[in-house]
Amino acid sequence: MSMELRGASGDGFATITSDGRVLDAWFLRLNLVAQADRTATVRLTSEEIKVSLGESVDGYARHDDIRNVDIVSIRTDIGSLASAPTDVHDAYLRLHLLSHRLVRPNCLNLDGIFSLLPNVAWTTLGPCECSRVPEARILARKRALAFEVAGVDKFPRMTDYVTPADVRIADADRVRLGAHLASGTTVMHEGFCNFNAGTLGPCMVEGRISAGVVVASGSDIGGGASIMGTLSGGGKERITVGERCLIGANAGIGISLGDDCIVEAGCYVTAGARILLEDGIVLKAKELSGQTGLLFRRNSQSGALEATRRRGIWDGLNSQLHS
Repeated sequence: MSMELRGASGDGFATITSDGRVLDAWFLRLNLVAQADRTATVRLTSEEIKVSLGESVDGYARHDDIRNVDIVSIRTDIGSLASAPTDVHDAYLRLHLLSHRLVRPNCLNLDGIFSLLPNVAWTTLGPCECSRVPEARILARKRALAFEVAGVDKFPRMTDYVTPADVRIADADRVRLGAHLASGTTVMHEGFCNFNAGTLGPCMVEGRISAGVVVASGSDIGGGASIMGTLSGGGKERITVGERCLIGANAGIGISLGDDCIVEAGCYVTAGARILLEDGIVLKAKELSGQTGLLFRRNSQSGALEATRRRGIWDGLNSQLHS
């Protein structure tokens, strides 16, 4: 996939601590633009944000004494999405672009994003400094307000910022902001999708789509299945799964699949795995990366990993679940 060379602009709100550190940014209006001269964030007046987002946002910018943060109106411009992000506002706008499906995974630069984003306590009242949580919890309970910490992480749940109406997500905790879920995708309870990863069409996700992984239309990631991403172990290989593929339950891949491939349940195919072909040749799995119409399986008698040409078809996705 080619890198997006355009810039972007977004209007929304940022959460800022008493000492000026940015915890998050929520963009309610965003779009791609021609390359801008610079990347910068400016604060908007109450009138400017109302003109941009409508009367419903009036009063949202305020001081929150429970979390001891200021919520401020902002406009962020990014000169070029091919350049690395420069701050928290910039990083959050890029994650929003992915989850709003304005940019596909691996088509914008996210280098250094982990060092930019702060570790945040994600609470029912919004992002909070971890050190502030005990006092915030007391203040909230004094006012009979629900205060729960859903997680402590650099990335929030996607659905707290972007909630597409044309996908199903059974457990919102398992989809991070920056996930790209195409229309018709279903993420079941044990499914997971990381940032800068996702689907390009209707898919069933009952396994793990790791960072950097892209799954094409009509594919099924079975329960407990795993696809190696670009975060663990410093991996740089961008793995793709083609159209109409099936990765069986508790299976996994460390190579790309072309269209119409199947990985048998429980079969894990790493790049260095030795694969026996039908003609008796043995080679490393990475030499089969991206090929179409393959069935990967483990011989139940010899234990050898095998790859054969597909001779049948599987029924594909249930159209009633992905309409």
